[in-house]
Amino acid sequence: MRLPDLNDLMQDLQLAKQIAIEERNPNAIVIATMSQAKLLGIDKPVVRDVHADDVQTLSDLMDELASDEQVKSLTHEQ
Repeated sequence: MRLPDLNDLMQDLQLAKQIAIEERNPNAIVIATMSQAKLLGIDKPVVRDVHADDVQTLSDLMDELASDEQVKSLTHEQ
């Protein structure tokens, strides 16, 4: 007996999902869909590649906010 491959598992889950649709069982539809997503590896968030040069330090961000507030306060006083 051979182990099922990815295609076999996807077909089984698609059949389970079709049965769940026919039986009007939304919970089973969601479970089958999420199981397919897990098998395909699309249930995880995508991690974005960040370069160290693109990252601001907290100090830089605070300085930027402070200067923005100073500009706003100057323009409101005039």
